[in-house]
Amino acid sequence: MTIQTVKSFAAGQWIDVDDAARDIRSAVTGDIIARAGNSALDTAAMLDYARTKGGPALRAMTFHQRAKMLKALAQHLGQHKQKLYDISFATGATQKDHLIDIDGGIGTMFVFASKGRREMPDAHVYLDGNVEQLSRSGTFLGQHICTSLQGVAVHINAFNFPVWGMLEKLAPTLLAGVPAIVKPATASCYVTEMAVQIMLDSGLLPDGALQLVSGGLGDMLDRLSNQDVVSFTGSADTALKLRSAPHILSNSIRFIAEQDSLNASILGPDAGPGTPEFDLFVKEVSREMTTKAGQKCTAIRRILAPEALVQPVIEALGKALAKITIGDPRAEATRMGALVSAGQKQDVLEKAAIIGQEAERVIGDPDKFEVIGADADAGAFVPPMLFHCADPDGARHVHEVEAFGPVSTIMPYKDVDHAVSLVNRGQGSLVASVITHDAAVARQVALGAGAFHGRLYFNNRDSMKESTGHGSPLPHMVHGGPGRAGGGEEMGGVRGVMHYMQRTAIQGSPDILTAIGQKWVPGAQEITEQDHPFKRTFHELALGETFKTPSREILLEDIEKFAHFTGDTFYAHMDQDAAARNPFFPGRVAHGYLLLSFAAGLFVQPDEGPVLANTGLDNLRFLKPVEAGDSIKVRLSVKHKTPRNEDYGEVRWHVSVTNLQDEMVAEYELLTMNAYAHPEKQ
Repeated sequence: MTIQTVKSFAAGQWIDVDDAARDIRSAVTGDIIARAGNSALDTAAMLDYARTKGGPALRAMTFHQRAKMLKALAQHLGQHKQKLYDISFATGATQKDHLIDIDGGIGTMFVFASKGRREMPDAHVYLDGNVEQLSRSGTFLGQHICTSLQGVAVHINAFNFPVWGMLEKLAPTLLAGVPAIVKPATASCYVTEMAVQIMLDSGLLPDGALQLVSGGLGDMLDRLSNQDVVSFTGSADTALKLRSAPHILSNSIRFIAEQDSLNASILGPDAGPGTPEFDLFVKEVSREMTTKAGQKCTAIRRILAPEALVQPVIEALGKALAKITIGDPRAEATRMGALVSAGQKQDVLEKAAIIGQEAERVIGDPDKFEVIGADADAGAFVPPMLFHCADPDGARHVHEVEAFGPVSTIMPYKDVDHAVSLVNRGQGSLVASVITHDAAVARQVALGAGAFHGRLYFNNRDSMKESTGHGSPLPHMVHGGPGRAGGGEEMGGVRGVMHYMQRTAIQGSPDILTAIGQKWVPGAQEITEQDHPFKRTFHELALGETFKTPSREILLEDIEKFAHFTGDTFYAHMDQDAAARNPFFPGRVAHGYLLLSFAAGLFVQPDEGPVLANTGLDNLRFLKPVEAGDSIKVRLSVKHKTPRNEDYGEVRWHVSVTNLQDEMVAEYELLTMNAYAHPEKQ
């Protein structure tokens, strides 16, 4: 049997193992299948390569260019995922598990690519929040911006998801413009190595953007600076050791941790046998206990049910778990594979024994279970084990000890407040789920347990067909938790990108803020000597390009005609006495949407041209009523430009509507799609 050598990719070169390499055994057979590790890696050179090659190259790209790169990487990985499936069986994972790890990781990259294009600018600076008015006349303003850290992200990943665990960190890191050095757990690093090799072979990444350490990090963490980030997934003990290192503390190096979590699931008091919620609860728990052989940071470790429903839940879980066949993950009949290693098996059994000091094992016997297509003793197999803790208030281990495998403990609760107090005894978790059709119960749990959890998952008959499951962290939502769970956050859409950027408050004039943020700020220089802006293509338009309209008088006849034509005969527009009694109006006033319609009539250029469509209005405010006899005029300014595809881009216009006294009566942002080229005349 050929033994694979798992290499590192450092400073642009693949580095082979040396005498310090560790053996890696198959989770299924126990045979040595690979060796990984090199004690002579030049960590200083790796960091320098990332900072001087990868960082500048990534920062030279805009958010949109990085997002396109992520999309291309995800597509490339998708074309080669069968290789990743094939090599992953040795970790003990089934084909269904591969879909979570490999397809889930690729899907996460796609989501970040999409969010980068849709929610971030085609620029190098991300604007965080609105402009702050810091002066009376608006000549001195404030704005928060985010810029790429000028260091490197060191990703230390766990063994359970060698692909997803890497990509869920890598996607926001690269989108932020920061290079990464990935250090996977040794037990499954051969899968990560293949994924990294696939990405590097694509030619899509700039030199220095991605490096790999297969084995130990050596003194790398001692060489980090305040521009670097450590993102860690693993045990609380290891996290504490790393994050409390004097060099990390003295340099205030960012340390993001996702660690131990005693996640819980609550069966609502309304969800008795025979309800869709009861069946859903049993399905969720059994799936979370057995997917990846329970080796998920979000797996359900504590099961909470009303006192009267504990026994029915145990019986139902017994039937569900009896259908779980354990064995060689390549076998079609296998529903649960092995733990990742013999060492992990030993750890799970030891932790299960500690839990057994306070709870009775009611399902699963680690000394007596069937394994198909493999040797139960040679491989790292354990059966699903369910414990029953009759006294969760007096127990301690069930709330503090995590057996990172197919092990869970069911316990009773008296009422919803009691359930909340038990859930919170986990002292900070990644996720808790509540299966209930009672919205009041959901609200009570959210208010009571939200502060102790990074995510709360509610499910019932209304949402179960489309729900993603208790244990599925989604790239759109934050993944992390307080306290025992590490106190960190990952993913969460653009929020995850911000972990690798610096938020800075800038102060200055409107022109300064416009130049830095590449978004026109009212009060900044206006360009007025051009043709009508609707005649100009996306690329011809400049920030601050402004069109000022003549005025139009609002007649009483206009108000009445608009009211009858639209059906909006609200009294403020039609009844002088009633309107005068309203503290907001001096008497009959024009409809707000009449003002918008007349404003469009004033600034629209009707001829065929580069403007393709009006796609929306944002931030509309009506600031002052307009009476019959008054007049309005419009100022239309190019505020921001965002390319959308190969043919057109989005232009965001700042629109201000004023009366004859130059008082603002309405303000909003108009969105149009503008072509890159003038239309060809037929």
